[in-house]
Amino acid sequence: MERRLADAPEWPLQTQLAMIRDAGFDGAGVRFVDPVFASEATNFLRAHGLIWQAQCYPKCVDDLKPVLDLVARLGADHVNLQPDVRSQRLADCIPLLEGWRRLADQSGVAVHVETHRDRMTTDLFFTLQLLDCFPDLRLTADLSHYLVGREFAWPVDDTNHALIHRILDNSWGIHGRVASREQVQVSLGFPQHQGWVALFMQWWEYGIRSWRGRAGPDATLTFLCELGPAPYAITGPDGRELSDRWQEALVMKDMIRALWDRIAAESRQDSADPARMRTVVPAKAGTHTPRQV
Repeated sequence: MERRLADAPEWPLQTQLAMIRDAGFDGAGVRFVDPVFASEATNFLRAHGLIWQAQCYPKCVDDLKPVLDLVARLGADHVNLQPDVRSQRLADCIPLLEGWRRLADQSGVAVHVETHRDRMTTDLFFTLQLLDCFPDLRLTADLSHYLVGREFAWPVDDTNHALIHRILDNSWGIHGRVASREQVQVSLGFPQHQGWVALFMQWWEYGIRSWRGRAGPDATLTFLCELGPAPYAITGPDGRELSDRWQEALVMKDMIRALWDRIAAESRQDSADPARMRTVVPAKAGTHTPRQV
């Protein structure tokens, strides 16, 4: 929802939230490290029957405690945790994940660990080793970082598909962004990007099917349409973005809902299917690093 235009102001928070509501999203991602902001955003969302996921960026175990306290007061579908840690050793990460999981269990709040650049989960292979240690670790899959980080050859081979599938098999939420081998976010509508769009739709379809096979009755899957501002968004020589991210978020929402409906229709042919999906969008960003607030 950030514009970052030199000649135009940012949309006020209430304007952003009204746009999200009026566009037919089910909710928003809200940064839960600023209680005042989180309260204002969730008050609006609650009043309009929308949901939210609480975003946070802890550096140590105790950093999660005030976030969970705020969730206890304001509510949230789940906490999306970006571990703001860059250790090269599994031994340094294990106590942190154990601590965060313990706090989550004590609070009764679902906590998902996001795959994200410049975080504990920045590297695909390292994250897979974390899954060896924690086979039931709940992830939020942002696959764009792994495609760029590993720069998979095109077409993506079965070995690399299998690595991504393993991430998706542990994912309980998805953050939606289409990348190429060299760019973490490409425009959805450009002809030269359609192969990458098809690749991510294939991965997201696998992730949705995998989740549906694991999720309990009346479970909800959240898909965050997460199209970030520059430098995520590609810009021209004038510094302006080459496409309209808000319009692309609407396109992505419709693409994912159509995908979900197709999969659900297939499932209904066999049995009753109470699972749901919710599409959400980041409500606002502060600095570039924690952009999904």
